[in-house]
Amino acid sequence: MSNLLIKGGTVVNGSDLVVADVLIEDGQVIELGPQLGQPGGCESLDATGCYVMSGLVDLHCHMREPGFEESETIETAARAGARGGYTCLVAMPNTVPAIDSPQMVEMIRQKADRAVVDVQVAGAITQGRKGECLAEIYEMAKAGVRIFTDDGAGVQDSRLMLNALRYSVVGDLVMAQHCEEASLATGGHINDGVISSQLGISSIPREAEETMAYRDVLLAKKTGARLHLLHVSTSNTLDIVRQARAWGVKVTCEVTPHHLLLSEDDVVTLNPDMKVNPPLRTLDDCRKLALGLLDGTIDAVATDHAPHHIDNKTQPFEDCAFGMTGLETAFGVIFTLLTRGTVSGKSKILEPINEREAIGLVHTTMSMNPAKIAGVSNQQGGPLRCGALANVLVVDPRASWVVDRTKLSSKSKNTPFDRLELFGKVIHTISKGRLVVKDGELL
Repeated sequence: MSNLLIKGGTVVNGSDLVVADVLIEDGQVIELGPQLGQPGGCESLDATGCYVMSGLVDLHCHMREPGFEESETIETAARAGARGGYTCLVAMPNTVPAIDSPQMVEMIRQKADRAVVDVQVAGAITQGRKGECLAEIYEMAKAGVRIFTDDGAGVQDSRLMLNALRYSVVGDLVMAQHCEEASLATGGHINDGVISSQLGISSIPREAEETMAYRDVLLAKKTGARLHLLHVSTSNTLDIVRQARAWGVKVTCEVTPHHLLLSEDDVVTLNPDMKVNPPLRTLDDCRKLALGLLDGTIDAVATDHAPHHIDNKTQPFEDCAFGMTGLETAFGVIFTLLTRGTVSGKSKILEPINEREAIGLVHTTMSMNPAKIAGVSNQQGGPLRCGALANVLVVDPRASWVVDRTKLSSKSKNTPFDRLELFGKVIHTISKGRLVVKDGELL
């Protein structure tokens, strides 16, 4: 662990911002206040002009291990996350074999213990993620798993999903759904609309997402279960969430940076890095999703970090893999979007908000709320105060930087944001009391 004094930064606890020094010793925040003295043996970090906040928490990260280590590993994803300001990542279970048993959970945990950031495990809802019968949910829950999902595929069998939701109520677990009706989506590559017609490419209609979202909202209403909707991509899905909350349904949802900033218009060049599932929708969807983030309908920003080996991203568009990396760019994309309304060269998405409001919203949607949904708010995402575990992020809001895929720490380089200028740069990341990123570089 590192004994650190973070000097002169603006401490962010939601909408509460105050200039203060932060003293960290033995993995905990032990003092906050103006102009604290520097104890002997304590390293000082200058945070003048920077924001100091709890580390980011990603609800949706594909670490690819086991089964696809050529694309990413737990170690490399954790290092990429640290550079992006994350101190906690939730590993998705669509590995080979799938994370569908307590034995698999334990295997991932043993590898995660050596990672530079905290790695939480999401368990599969069904055995092998095949959608045929429930996985060992109770046993995985006893092993500490709080979130369950077949991400990469939606649970198609309504009765099976109903049983999963019923099962989850006992342990207050979260069932997270990749909302996609397979009979509507299979064989599609991009959003169903004008662009797909122009390009002559098979498409995925928005209704594939919306019909399953509505089905699961009704099932959650019936059972009283906690439901989380992954990577929401359409404005109608947000309307379903709003209706569900009016009914008292315990539903949360997330959006990705790419579904906020990029649209089907960005797919025209058939750049394989723009191929993602759910697909990039319309510009109108982007704008309405952004409004949903501002008004609190969307609880969290999640990366859906989906690294792929270059061989899987250099094939023709219809043959290449779905997915984009996002851990190292998420903060910059969201902060730039909020404070400038867009990213240079892209269409305007929203009216900019001021910097202090933006950093408060980032803290809420990228740290505090994700930690609550993941069930780790006792360790992550909470206010920086005496006694809190030292999972801390320092960002410079005025620093600009240009994304360079060749310099990313992720093992794979399939980012849609290559060469874009972003504002807001991660300067230091402190994970589990250890300084793991200093001056933007991994230690």
